[in-house]
Amino acid sequence: MWLPLLGLILGVALGLLTDIQIPAVYENYLSIAVLAALDTMFGGIRAKLQEVYDDKVFISGFFFNIALAAGLAFLGVHIGVDLYLAAIFAFGVRLFQNIAVIRRILLTKLDERKAKKQEN
Repeated sequence: MWLPLLGLILGVALGLLTDIQIPAVYENYLSIAVLAALDTMFGGIRAKLQEVYDDKVFISGFFFNIALAAGLAFLGVHIGVDLYLAAIFAFGVRLFQNIAVIRRILLTKLDERKAKKQEN
């Protein structure tokens, strides 16, 4: 579980400490890349909580999601269709699903802890 959190902290720190300007032409690509990264991070947290986490799956999913999303956006720009919106929708839905599952798992664990304390 430390790898997704470390990546998030490192990314936020680099973003805040550097003054990198992204050209407006790449805004769609960047928004998709950030959404794909967040989706992968929350998917990793979900997998860890479900005790099925694998570093290889996390790392490969991270880069594959970003490459697929950027490829869709690139293809869409060249054929004149806003395909990046499909990637934003798909990653957005998965992001909220992962967060909902994480919330349910954490609430279940909290209820189990309270039940154990009441038994003792």
